[in-house]
Amino acid sequence: MGKSVYEALRSLRASGGDRERLKQQKNQAVELYTYLATWGLLRLKAEETALSEQEGKKQVVIAFFQCLEEISGTRNLNQPTGLQTLIDLGADEYLGLTGLGLVLSQEFSFWATAVYPDIKG
Repeated sequence: MGKSVYEALRSLRASGGDRERLKQQKNQAVELYTYLATWGLLRLKAEETALSEQEGKKQVVIAFFQCLEEISGTRNLNQPTGLQTLIDLGADEYLGLTGLGLVLSQEFSFWATAVYPDIKG
């Protein structure tokens, strides 16, 4: 799990962008756990489209759902139909995926410090 997250964040960092975008990426990676624990996967997936003006944050959310799809084996989480995929899950499946998402979001927070050591704030 850690390798997938590290590679995703490293790839985002390498894709470039100004310091503001990098700061958004780091902050979103660190805040994923709190957001997910408070609002859940459905809200996070819905929020992805609302982040259009905050490209750095959106990139991290997309990377999160890519990793979650890869690790969980749940198809289409990272597609435009991902919200419907989450809605269609049974309660046990959704709760299990949320638990996995919480662990994954902790990895994003952990690796953000290593990948963005020069970005403050």
